[in-house]
Amino acid sequence: MRKIYIYQKEGWPNFYWDKEIIAPLLLNVRYIQGQLIGKMSVFGFDLKNETHLSTITNNVLKSSEIEGEYLNTDQVRSSVAKRLGMDVSGLIPSERKIEGIVEMTFDATHNANKPLTKKRLFSWHKLLFEEKERDSKLSIGAWRKEEGGEMQVVSGAMGKERIHFQAPDWSKIDFEINLFLDWINNKTDIDNILKASIAHLWFVTIHPFDDGNGRIARAIADMLLARADNISQRFYSMSSQIRIERKDYYDILEKTQKGNLDITKWIEWFLNCLERAFVQTNANINKLMNKSKFWENNKTIVFNERQTKIINLLFNGFEGKLTSSKWAKINHCSQDTALRDINDLIEKKVLKKDVQGGRSTSYDLCF
Repeated sequence: MRKIYIYQKEGWPNFYWDKEIIAPLLLNVRYIQGQLIGKMSVFGFDLKNETHLSTITNNVLKSSEIEGEYLNTDQVRSSVAKRLGMDVSGLIPSERKIEGIVEMTFDATHNANKPLTKKRLFSWHKLLFEEKERDSKLSIGAWRKEEGGEMQVVSGAMGKERIHFQAPDWSKIDFEINLFLDWINNKTDIDNILKASIAHLWFVTIHPFDDGNGRIARAIADMLLARADNISQRFYSMSSQIRIERKDYYDILEKTQKGNLDITKWIEWFLNCLERAFVQTNANINKLMNKSKFWENNKTIVFNERQTKIINLLFNGFEGKLTSSKWAKINHCSQDTALRDINDLIEKKVLKKDVQGGRSTSYDLCF
């Protein structure tokens, strides 16, 4: 039998990597992480909570998007806010499915130092799929079964399928998971960031469930990254960055799973992806600091509800240019009301006309 996949190679799962390549990358990531934690430490309580809320919301959304599933943003944000005990305006009820996914994410990151067990993994799987149809052939909260046939990751039209990966036989899952969990819970002489990268690859290679393996692998990585951060608040989303680099993510996974036990390239990609997540987080933190500074500097100015809503949207990454027509649409008001609101903010030196011009006048914050 031809040994194509990494788990078929002699020595599995004794991974190794080039320390001369990985050590400086890990050192650099740790340095940037330290800088970000330092920035976070000077945040006030409200700003820390807002960062935490935004990070977990994005992590839940983007981890599902990687698998091609798009969740309702407002429902996810509401579910996260309720779990954080935050009084956020516009909270709406969330579907049970979203509540389950958010609960899994919270358990992984807020209980990061708890042992990872089969029972915990099964509970995560149930939370992901408890809303599946009752006649579903999925084994929910249990390992995949023999009757499911070979577990393959396939793409392409029928008759032109391409097999990207074939998982170990179902009969080996319990043995493989026992090795994995023993390593997760008892291997203490390895940096948790490095451990997160290995655990992600290892779990998704075992592929123990019928579905949801990628999301649970990323939750395990998040759990270990939370241990590495050693603070209660989450301030960056690895899944958000993986979503941006989705094609490269799947490419490097496939190459690694069809390679040997030298996983240097995979760890290198993971650490570089994490660094890019940190860079994006730094930009987001700067935006939050500007937002906080703005409201502090303008606390004596009276804004109406429509103006407050748009200003917050501009700080949170408004898509495209702000125009009077967009203002009217977002606030469900007339064009005349929108223009009055905008001109009032221009007089208060909060908004300015965009110098680039164009077919319709657009506006931006003054700083």
